[in-house]
Amino acid sequence: MSGSDAMNKSKMQWKHNEPLFWSLFGAGGVVTAFVTPVLVLIVGILVPLGILPADIMSYERMLGFADSWIGKLLLLVIISMSLWHCVHRIYHSLHDFGFHPKKCVRALAYGTAFTLSTACLVLVLIV
Repeated sequence: MSGSDAMNKSKMQWKHNEPLFWSLFGAGGVVTAFVTPVLVLIVGILVPLGILPADIMSYERMLGFADSWIGKLLLLVIISMSLWHCVHRIYHSLHDFGFHPKKCVRALAYGTAFTLSTACLVLVLIV
């Protein structure tokens, strides 16, 4: 086996975690792009203008939604995917501005997103 074959074999065995982070970033971007405009439309325009009744956003109704399994799932997906999207966007924006953070900053950023997503999961299950 020549030296270049051994080097190519060692490169093939190396696995990156970057595709995982990019997939969470993409999923978070899609969720945020579809959900945020609808929330702004309902909460910021339709309810204040009286097009939708005000009781549609009542505490009891929102709590009932959050208590259902579909509500819990939607809250978890919206919050956690938005977190991953935000962290990934901020981390890569630092590169665009010329800052090249070390691996510990990357671990801290993605670790924070993981911790907050886990906390969201726990809180959603408790409610």
